[in-house]
Amino acid sequence: MTTSSRTTVPGAGKAGRPEPPGTSRASADRTPRIVPRRHPGRLLAAAVALLVLAMVLNSVVRNDAFGWDVVGRYLTTSAVLSGLLLTLWLTAAVMVLGFLLGTVLAVMRLSANAVLRTLGWGYVWIFRSTPLLVQLLFWFNIGALYPTLGVGVPFGPQFATVQTVDLFGPTLTAVIGLTLHEAAYAAEVVRGGILSVDAGQTEAAQALGLSRWRTLRRIVVPQAMRSIVPTAGNMLIGTLKGTSIVSVLAVHDLLFSVQLVYNQTYQVIPLLLVATLWYVAVTTVLTAAQYHVERYYARGAARSLPPTPLQRLRTRLAALRVRPAAAADGARPSAGGDR
Repeated sequence: MTTSSRTTVPGAGKAGRPEPPGTSRASADRTPRIVPRRHPGRLLAAAVALLVLAMVLNSVVRNDAFGWDVVGRYLTTSAVLSGLLLTLWLTAAVMVLGFLLGTVLAVMRLSANAVLRTLGWGYVWIFRSTPLLVQLLFWFNIGALYPTLGVGVPFGPQFATVQTVDLFGPTLTAVIGLTLHEAAYAAEVVRGGILSVDAGQTEAAQALGLSRWRTLRRIVVPQAMRSIVPTAGNMLIGTLKGTSIVSVLAVHDLLFSVQLVYNQTYQVIPLLLVATLWYVAVTTVLTAAQYHVERYYARGAARSLPPTPLQRLRTRLAALRVRPAAAADGARPSAGGDR
């Protein structure tokens, strides 16, 4: 039996071939650096976009017609802040009441009872077919149809009555009109979220002996929230801005408060900018809250949660600190160099 032994020649490469003179082992084993592909078109488009943005910002800041000094003077006045508080209160009340009623309507539309299903569909059909302004004006003039409202026996005597004009003020009319309008859209949002849950989840819960109410509350709704939250967040922001329509009813919201001021000072543009800045600020806060709520309900669907903007910022700062250190290490002479 013959055995062969392989001898290693000093200075030979990985395949047994001698390395060229003057070449170190560290440089021979070093892998080629991968250079990313250049995209000159993207760089040019980004430069043009930044140039246009700079021109727009310059025209806005340096244009005296915007009246930035007037904006700063009225931004935190008591009249504007009281209107902002009423807008926030109206938005919160309409969203809570609208989604409570919308959830009931969604369950009615998914019910096996044909009467409940038809009534739920009819409500959504009517209130989605009518413009919001028409609904508000209708409720504001409800006294023309029903001068008095009473409590008593159906088709019998009434125990207490009240004048409709005294009961339905502008603020209550706005709450009722916006809530009924919001409930029609919330019902479709909730129904779509419930239908997005796989039917096997309900069947598994029934096999475990869970009741229908507990299955809906503990199994279906937590999974449906992944589909409900993004649309509900858009509805919340839309409701915040949509409350400005109640200014036609003389409700002292943010827009109406601003209108009262510029009707006296005739500084329309600066006061409209005041309202715009407050709407933008509140919308930004709501958008950040929506992101974190979506991230919370994505725990059961994603293997790893997406990083928050703060985590992304920390990662980029860490990469910027590591990059110069890596470049400095690459510039140092290797220990296996020529002797």
